[in-house]
Amino acid sequence: MSQVTSSEPIAAPVVPLGELVTTVEGRSPWQLFWGRFRRDRVAITGVMFICLLVFGALFAPLFVKFVSHRGPSAIPDTTTGLTNEFGIPIVGPGGKYWGGVDGLGRDVFVRTLYGARTSLEVAVLATAIAVVLGVSLGLIAGYHGGWLDTAVSRSIDIVLSLPILVLAIGISAACGTTVQGCLGGLLKPGVWLVAVIIALFGWPYMARIVRGQTFSAREREFVEAARATGFGGFHIMFREILPNLVAPIIVYTTLLIPVNVIFESSLSFLGVGIPAGTPSWGNMIAEATSGELYLYAWWMLLFPGLCLVFTTLSFNLVGDGLRDALDPRSGR
Repeated sequence: MSQVTSSEPIAAPVVPLGELVTTVEGRSPWQLFWGRFRRDRVAITGVMFICLLVFGALFAPLFVKFVSHRGPSAIPDTTTGLTNEFGIPIVGPGGKYWGGVDGLGRDVFVRTLYGARTSLEVAVLATAIAVVLGVSLGLIAGYHGGWLDTAVSRSIDIVLSLPILVLAIGISAACGTTVQGCLGGLLKPGVWLVAVIIALFGWPYMARIVRGQTFSAREREFVEAARATGFGGFHIMFREILPNLVAPIIVYTTLLIPVNVIFESSLSFLGVGIPAGTPSWGNMIAEATSGELYLYAWWMLLFPGLCLVFTTLSFNLVGDGLRDALDPRSGR
């Protein structure tokens, strides 16, 4: 049986131009970033915990008003039934006291919520100061070079070579011994003092990153075009170069916040950070370890310790996720 062949070409199916165009969908940089980031389940879990922590910290007063009915520093008139004759807490986590009580009869869960407010407030404030200072000095040093770059670079080296914790303890102790504080009352004991001390030692890391990125960006074509157009150095630094450094700044800022949380907790644990009357995770851990109370009242150490660990872990996971999502060369 013979096979019939035809030399006539087979016409391809005709696709209307409108349907062909609609199959190509452009995506903005934000859509590309979000598509990458939302696939990172670990980073999304970190975001969820951070949102839960911020929610609990913001609405801690409502919890006190409608559930606990006792503030974080409120000491009951009597500790009968809350502590034994040696001052050791005997009431653990339960229906009335979600986190048990401490040696003074205060609600540990309420103090943990308010401690989150203190730690996040100090960390965010210190990070904001360090980022603004570090980005500004890094841009100036990287763009202008010369003696400005030398001065900023040597300042970074000097600060990084200092014993940070020892100096922070000394400054905090010197400014926190009196109510007036130091610098004519400008820095008084409390959140502002701790935030400024942390930022004082945190800006060099951001400045070094921005300086290196600026060195690379100042020779790019868009910077040369801005110079040829007649724009000045201030415009080029903050309107041309800075927008191209947003990704590394965001990533490092996210990683700097947990470092500052640990820094604040360390100072408070040593008794030179947040004043003892203000709830802080560092203060609570110090109270739990004083007299080894945690051996008998494990909840005093458990709640602030877990919050401290999971907070730092969550911010680090989010920072890693942001780094991968913002890197177009990443295969994730």
